[in-house]
Amino acid sequence: MECTLEREKAAQHAEAAADELARALAFVGNSFLAPMSQTSDAALDRAFWAAFPDFGSEEAACALDGLFAWAAEGENVPRAERVRAVSVEYARLFIGPPEPAVAPWESFYVQEGVTNGFGEPTFRMRERLRQAALEVSNENNQYADHIGIELLYCSELARRASGGPAGTEEAALLESFVEIDLLPWLGRFTTALYEEGATYYGLLADLAEGLLGVVRAFSPSASTCAA
Repeated sequence: MECTLEREKAAQHAEAAADELARALAFVGNSFLAPMSQTSDAALDRAFWAAFPDFGSEEAACALDGLFAWAAEGENVPRAERVRAVSVEYARLFIGPPEPAVAPWESFYVQEGVTNGFGEPTFRMRERLRQAALEVSNENNQYADHIGIELLYCSELARRASGGPAGTEEAALLESFVEIDLLPWLGRFTTALYEEGATYYGLLADLAEGLLGVVRAFSPSASTCAA
């Protein structure tokens, strides 16, 4: 009986944490899909990062410390000017001209000879979205293997996994996608950002890596009960 109660409490905690993780991943994913001038500017406030959950991850906590410091450094700069500066950084890194300084697509990092975001990973990601009954709808018409879309896919799987036992399949799918597909190229993407002098978006990529590391905690095999 004691084991059963502990399992129930652990399951409830995991479900709440998975839902919170889904919201965190969604914020990061959306931030990579459009410049700050077209999305929320909440990231300019250090209080936003102070309240952002780290899920007990040292990697996520370190990234959040960096984002807190970044936000604090700009407090005396007019808000409109800060939004413009971050949006200019976004355009330089991910749009160009003449081309993005840092490719935001998986295909660029994992498929030889691909110079944009249209390769085999694009088709695999399209199929994953189809199987999950998800439709890509963004003004920039990004390829399906864009970092922002892949993070939003993770967010949706985490949200579904927060639904209790019925979400076990989604939790396993999430862990598999993160381990096999996303994390292997995200590190190279993050390195490229810093090599191009990224500030906010480099820190945001660090946070993404930290959050994806947390996914392991939501593995269906993570909870056991001693005899």
